[in-house]
Amino acid sequence: MVPPGVTESSEKKPFVVSDYLRLRFKGIIEAVANFLNHLGLMPNTITTFGLFGNIIAAVLLAFGYFLPGGLVAALMGALDGIDGTMARLRKLPPEFGAFADSVSDRYSELIVLGGLLVYFMRQDDWRNGLAVYLAAAGSVLVSYIRARGSAVGMDTKVGILSRFERYVVLIACLLFSIPQVGVWIIAVLANITALQRIVDVRRQAKAKNLIIYTRGYYGDHPNRDSDR
Repeated sequence: MVPPGVTESSEKKPFVVSDYLRLRFKGIIEAVANFLNHLGLMPNTITTFGLFGNIIAAVLLAFGYFLPGGLVAALMGALDGIDGTMARLRKLPPEFGAFADSVSDRYSELIVLGGLLVYFMRQDDWRNGLAVYLAAAGSVLVSYIRARGSAVGMDTKVGILSRFERYVVLIACLLFSIPQVGVWIIAVLANITALQRIVDVRRQAKAKNLIIYTRGYYGDHPNRDSDR
């Protein structure tokens, strides 16, 4: 028996912008994925291409070429999700591809931030360099907390600045040549998002424990029929 107000499936899923956009533009994404498949390209090739493209973007940013660096990063971001769709259309096993894509995303984000860190250090700008460090730490923690939560059976997508929002903020600021604004926004809001996800996992854990405890109480209570 589950106590009133506590259910396993009644939780409303949080709104995730990236998931919404994938559904909204599903037709376009599948058309591009089909085209790349017909060219004979493999999903992992696109994943690798995106990673190396972000390395080029990071080099441009390190030398202060924010507009071209931002454009390259934006192009690589547009490819994100294509590889997964390509694999699905090819009916390939999803496990390793999803793993490789996730790892590539983390590397890409850190590489681009690393390019900005090099730029600020070349300018002897330690304050904005610190912001890059905090942005990188927050970004990694947001992803890690979700992965670790999933490993113990509690998925969490809540938060004001997931990867897609971080990407939009950074690219927009790069295109306007104000990278310091982007990294400070990410430095603050990504770490707030990490805390939001910690709280969410804690909330899920407490709800799960309450369900287990209540079932144990009503299902295995010593004063049930067998003890009368």
